[in-house]
Amino acid sequence: MVDVGAKDVTDRRAVARAVVRMSAETAAAVRRGDAPKGDVIGTARIAGVQAAKRTAELIPLCHPLPLSFVDVRIEVLEDRVEIETEARTTGQTGVEMEALTAASVAALTVYDMVKGIERGVEIAEVMLLEKTGGRHDWRRDA
Repeated sequence: MVDVGAKDVTDRRAVARAVVRMSAETAAAVRRGDAPKGDVIGTARIAGVQAAKRTAELIPLCHPLPLSFVDVRIEVLEDRVEIETEARTTGQTGVEMEALTAASVAALTVYDMVKGIERGVEIAEVMLLEKTGGRHDWRRDA
């Protein structure tokens, strides 16, 4: 792992996004909450939070962080599910990996829960939207 011992302890925050593309019929089933495996949105939200908390176990050389906040927001649109995650901590290293892991696992959960309805579902994007804290704040230009 990288030595972060000399870094200042600061409030850290990261926001990530994932998009799962699907047919309008599949999105409607997700919205109604009647997919064959159950409540897609609720299950994906819990999976994302759990993933953020276990990021250091999943990503080699990633620092284990005491997260102070994790949120997974999910919106079902006409032909896709949009996932936005946020992770926060106070520490010496950022929470980008936690936010990205939460978004990825939430998207994988959506995929898993609707694959019985539609085979052509795709995880179209996973990206970091912003990070704050430390020396270099960053935000993806919209």
